[in-house]
Amino acid sequence: MFRWVVLFGVWAAYSAFGLVATSLAPLVPLVEQDLQLSHTAMGSIMGAWQLTYIAAAIPCGLLLDRYPARYTLTLGILLIALSALLRGFATDYTSLLFAVMLFGLGGPIISTGAPKIITGWFEGSSRGLAMGVYMTGPAIGGVVSLTLTHTVLLPWLGDWQTLMIVLSVVVSVVALLWLLIANHSLLLASESRAHASNAPTPERPTRFLLGQRTVQIVLLMSVGVFLFNHGLNNWLPELLKGHGMTLIEAGFWAAIPTVIGILGSLTIPRLATPGRRFKILLALCICAFGSSVLLQFEQQGILIVGLIIQGIARSSLMTVLVLTLVELPGIGERYAGLASGLFFTAAEFGGVMGPTLLGITYDYSGDFTLGLGLLSVTAALLTCATLILMRRVKQTEATSGSPG
Repeated sequence: MFRWVVLFGVWAAYSAFGLVATSLAPLVPLVEQDLQLSHTAMGSIMGAWQLTYIAAAIPCGLLLDRYPARYTLTLGILLIALSALLRGFATDYTSLLFAVMLFGLGGPIISTGAPKIITGWFEGSSRGLAMGVYMTGPAIGGVVSLTLTHTVLLPWLGDWQTLMIVLSVVVSVVALLWLLIANHSLLLASESRAHASNAPTPERPTRFLLGQRTVQIVLLMSVGVFLFNHGLNNWLPELLKGHGMTLIEAGFWAAIPTVIGILGSLTIPRLATPGRRFKILLALCICAFGSSVLLQFEQQGILIVGLIIQGIARSSLMTVLVLTLVELPGIGERYAGLASGLFFTAAEFGGVMGPTLLGITYDYSGDFTLGLGLLSVTAALLTCATLILMRRVKQTEATSGSPG
């Protein structure tokens, strides 16, 4: 039973991650006005934490493979709290940029630590379920940001700076909650057994993982998944405003894929067993492509369909890819931290490019049509990569004689 308590702690940490990661999206017009920023500048700020993330993800993965999660994950949550706090005191482009980049130090500790912890406590189909459950965390954090910012939080708190300070307090409470869970005797005993049984040398497992063709394909796909998700998620409220919605309407409509994503996270990863994982991955890529096309239309019915299938795609693309990666032969719990670090290092290149490219294309063309076209191409390439990965894995299984 205690594994579900551990899952709750991981979910809470990821909720804090999602809350702060999406907190700027509904505030774009206010922040741009107060700090005199263009869409391009704002896009670079929203993508800035991914730059730090890229540099930090692999070291964080190695850190998680060497040191207890009760310390590392707590540190990651506190760094996110500090990022939110400094955003509240930002006065110009540079100070806000620094505050957002700090998020990139705490973020990878959580996103690489979560699959490592879950891999150690769950097996089989329950592992997919657990990964899907904790991935509802950032989605719920996003729902809070998108739906409550303009309807409840800003009218109550008065300005976006105070809102950021309050968010930092909320995240600090989550850090305390995880620390209480992580100091339970069962988790301490589990960590002692895990660290006693494996002490990898950093260079060898890194070369081992990067030398596998299937790992290389997954890492390339992670770039496309994050380019699509981060680009669209950060700019979705502004995109909907371009279809004639108010700030409040855009916030509620932008929450549709998040709500759908929560439901998808609870079902799709659990279904993604090795026998049907690639069919599910292929369907998710097709949903991503369809959403980027349908969101170009102004008719509400078409927009709703586009938002729904975007939610289906965003709910599980990353989760199924991470699940595929950590269950490749020779990885497992032993190298789950490093493998996740490699995954998120590669992925965040896409995380940087997504918001930045959509901001640049908007300033160039005056709308999001060009940016959505770029996302359609990305989703099409992900579909092709899934077919290649599926064929490569079948070849590997046939050669090794193992059942997938």
